[in-house]
Amino acid sequence: MKINLVMIVKNEERCLRKCLKAAKPLVDEMIIADTGSTDKTREIAEHMGAKVVDFQWVGDFSAARNYALDHSDADWNLILDADECLRPCSRRGLEKLLTGRKGLWFGGITRYDSFRDQEGISQSTSVLPRVLPKGVRYTGLIHEQPEGDCPCYPLPLEADHDGYLYEDKGERNLPYLRRAVEEYPEDGYYQFQLAGTLRNLKRQVESLEYFRNFYRLAGKEEAYRGEGIVLYLYTLLDVGTKACLDEAAEVIGQEEKKLGNWPDFCFVCGLFYMKRVLSDVEGYISLLPNIEKCYLRCLKLGEKPQLGGVVGTGSFKAAYNLGAWYEVSGQRELAVKYYRMAAKDGYGPARERLRKM
Repeated sequence: MKINLVMIVKNEERCLRKCLKAAKPLVDEMIIADTGSTDKTREIAEHMGAKVVDFQWVGDFSAARNYALDHSDADWNLILDADECLRPCSRRGLEKLLTGRKGLWFGGITRYDSFRDQEGISQSTSVLPRVLPKGVRYTGLIHEQPEGDCPCYPLPLEADHDGYLYEDKGERNLPYLRRAVEEYPEDGYYQFQLAGTLRNLKRQVESLEYFRNFYRLAGKEEAYRGEGIVLYLYTLLDVGTKACLDEAAEVIGQEEKKLGNWPDFCFVCGLFYMKRVLSDVEGYISLLPNIEKCYLRCLKLGEKPQLGGVVGTGSFKAAYNLGAWYEVSGQRELAVKYYRMAAKDGYGPARERLRKM
């Protein structure tokens, strides 16, 4: 069996060496399409033993991916970006899994994305189809996806992604996404990506139009649908008007049966009930117990990286929010219990609350 690493790059001298060093033990060849680097990217790639081919940028990420794939003769192609670094994995074990399943399918890697938020640096996970059988190509101008309706099965491949800490590509991606939405107005995936990009750019009100379009268009079984719904709910809570809270209540009512076993959904529901009660204590006092129920549900479900979402919603973040809830409701012993649970996982805000208590 032959496995190749296939990448597209531009000006990636910061992280490329680390990426290639981690991937090299798993692959037979490393093939890199350079889309116009002006730094030491090409020099680093060649020094690490990669085959570098030039691709003239045409404003289409799939075209670049497919050009790189055209230069690979492998049975399976591992697709990475330069700011992703694989965690150690056995080549023998990977081969065994790739040969053990019949039919056409994609192999998923679990990616841990680091990002900055109000608490410092947090992580989220997603399972991405990145190990592709020979002959599979990409489609889409941006946020490109492998063609075909093949199932994606997780492999024991994990990658750390730090690109969000160093570069915000939102403004760069925005024109491509607007173009994609204009050309494919009924494609829920592009609506989701445009909505998420606007949200990340702090343009929450503007993003809601596209979240609503996504919610209307995305198929019930689409892999990105759950993430989109949770981001949609967070955006409604961020805007926080009565109309938005009413909208969030409607979405939660429609989705809790399907998404109720996912800690990220339960976590945002806890935030919703808290905000709903605070918006009109007298009118929504009956919802008060739901806050506690949601976070207890998160802890019962535990961390589920294979389902994607923010790390901590099934552990320390939920425990901290429970601690805060018990503290404000005068249940000091329970507050200390859950703050300690969160602190045990190294969660700084919980340690600070315990110190102050």
